[in-house]
Amino acid sequence: VMVLSSPQSQRLKYLSLGILVLQTTSLVLTMRYSRTLKEDGPRYLPSAAVVSAELLKITVCTIIVLVQNSKFEIMNKSSETLKLAVPAGIYTLQNNLLYVALSNLDAATYQVTYQLKILTTALFSVSMLGKKLGFYQWLSLLILMAGVTLVQVQVWPVAHGFTVCGVMAVLMACVSSGFAGVYFEKILKETKQSVWVRNIQLGDFVLGLLGMLLYDGESVRQSGMFQGYSSVLFYVQALGGLVVAVVIKYADNILKGFATSLSIILSTLISYFLLVDFNPTSAFFGGAVLVIAATFLYNYEVNASSSTAVKV
Repeated sequence: VMVLSSPQSQRLKYLSLGILVLQTTSLVLTMRYSRTLKEDGPRYLPSAAVVSAELLKITVCTIIVLVQNSKFEIMNKSSETLKLAVPAGIYTLQNNLLYVALSNLDAATYQVTYQLKILTTALFSVSMLGKKLGFYQWLSLLILMAGVTLVQVQVWPVAHGFTVCGVMAVLMACVSSGFAGVYFEKILKETKQSVWVRNIQLGDFVLGLLGMLLYDGESVRQSGMFQGYSSVLFYVQALGGLVVAVVIKYADNILKGFATSLSIILSTLISYFLLVDFNPTSAFFGGAVLVIAATFLYNYEVNASSSTAVKV
């Protein structure tokens, strides 16, 4: 937990919170908006957007590494880069799944459902890293499941093929996010690298390029890789690839909990009033409250929790 010892660190805390909320909310909303925006001509390809975002991230991070005089750092760590090919490939799959999800679900439902990644991350941490979770953390996971289930009560009665596709994409993204995150954490425990080098190592545009050619090859040949691109999409890529990497470095778990909660609230309000693609029910509000409470409870650390730790 971040220790605040001066007015300057206090300001940094609130600045980090504000940027995290802005990043989390605007990333989801702009992705949703870019996938539902009615424009003349073909719509952009999610697979192409993932590839170009990875290329942007790798390019910027490489420049920063070279400026820092660390140009041989990546070459000297080729074995680590190969190990990171696993989470890199999974993150590429996950990014494609998130575009599918936001093409078929409103931002608010997506935001709440995607918090199931807390559950998958916790379960993978216990099974792969042998971590022990405290009583409050296990309780929060049960509350989280109940909250997400309540939200689906609103979705499934009016569900159609696109909605089911969106929900399945979110659930698959939660599983891939949990596994890749824990695998990445396991590697981090063994080595130390700068955040910029890690971003380069995790930038698997090759797999993304192969996926784009296999899945959207015909569309790329007909209209090009950058068909349907706009300034909105570039904003999405900049937020997803670079801003979060810097901000997360300075954010503790409590700040992340606040940011997630505020982001869910903002996404709900903007989806209802501006995007007009969401009609909340009492089931959604009840589920959202439970998910927000579970997020805080999971990150709630007290000394007593260590004495009541449970391992499965």
